[in-house]
Amino acid sequence: VQLVESGGGLVQPGGSLRLSCAASGFTFSIHAMSWYRQPPGKERELVGTITNTGGSTNYADSVKGRFTISRDNTKNTVYLQMNNLKPEDTAVYYCRTTRLGVTYWGQGTQVTVSS
Repeated sequence: VQLVESGGGLVQPGGSLRLSCAASGFTFSIHAMSWYRQPPGKERELVGTITNTGGSTNYADSVKGRFTISRDNTKNTVYLQMNNLKPEDTAVYYCRTTRLGVTYWGQGTQVTVSS
């Protein structure tokens, strides 16, 4: 199982970024996927989850209405669209999945929101 995030970077407050997580090594279309983030000096926290079909999503209260998770099962990729970014969104963002009771993480991608 391999998860590779991309798309992070430096953005000004109010800006947008789209993160991608490319998955391989497992049957992507039957697994829910999650995005987590770890702000500097803080614990890792759940951002949101999408079901295997993409038919349902849920989000942390802190990102509701600003972030959207989607997936393309033909490309084995899950996305995190982040709009109206705030300095408190600064973190390393990770995608995660669980397969046969084992949890897998990507290496993370840094998002910095600063003017």
